[in-house]
Amino acid sequence: MDIPEQRIKIAVQKNGRLTEHSLDLLERCGLRFRQSKDQLFCYGENMPIDILLVRDDDIPGLVHDDVCDLGIVGLNVVAEKRLELGYAGKEALYKQVFEVDFGHCRLSLAAPEGVEYRGAEDLNNRRIATSYTNLLRNYLDTQRVNAEIVYFSGAVEIAPKLGKADFICDLVSTGGTLTANSLREVETLLDSEAVIIQTLKPLAAGKQALVDKILKRLDGVLQVRESKYIMLNAPKAALDEISALLPGSEAPTVVPLDGSDDRVAVHAVCRENVFWETLENLKAAGATSLLVLPIEKMLA
Repeated sequence: MDIPEQRIKIAVQKNGRLTEHSLDLLERCGLRFRQSKDQLFCYGENMPIDILLVRDDDIPGLVHDDVCDLGIVGLNVVAEKRLELGYAGKEALYKQVFEVDFGHCRLSLAAPEGVEYRGAEDLNNRRIATSYTNLLRNYLDTQRVNAEIVYFSGAVEIAPKLGKADFICDLVSTGGTLTANSLREVETLLDSEAVIIQTLKPLAAGKQALVDKILKRLDGVLQVRESKYIMLNAPKAALDEISALLPGSEAPTVVPLDGSDDRVAVHAVCRENVFWETLENLKAAGATSLLVLPIEKMLA
């Protein structure tokens, strides 16, 4: 009897600021997909890995319930779901495995212009509008503040103008929306970015091997986000000084230069940004023919 193919499912935000970055990240891992007509499902063509395009709020639940094996979603959504489950006496059956350095924002408290805010004590007996009720509740409990949480599913920033709340708690990126609604940021509850989460439920051996494989590829892509490959020529006498100037580098590869007894070629992977000042300092130390190249992926 044929054994059905075990396919990995990855949950990704259907529409929003994380969608394009998430799909690009998976493509950089070598995955190719064919999207369904309803645009809710992407079938993996070269590996048994499929993508479910869903609401971001649903992603932690889908991984928790073992509907999906992996998910790419904002830390704010992950933390909110974990607290929701905790308040219900349940354990979140997922873990965070990577931060992926896009979708940066923060969950903040904001006050109307002209309303005094000196600290958390000014929230006592006030109304706060938010869609992140569990993160706000956790913050208020931590600060020992007694405030009323008013749930808003969208357009939280208009709650004070409607007379529904005295403060708001919402995601902030540039702060432009707050300014447009005469609000100012007064407290940050959580710094957020996109993360990858993985189910904690045991998988069949073959399926687990496939999850491990895609996680290793993801790690290889994420490791080189800011990394650069530097090649240069240098005097042997300046090797120690030049090696010390290479940012975030392990021991460089040193290759003799044909026809030269006192100069070598130096190759290094630098895991930090390489700025013009770095190149100028390397040149001042005696380096020549400096070349900086981007790195697409790396497998340790």
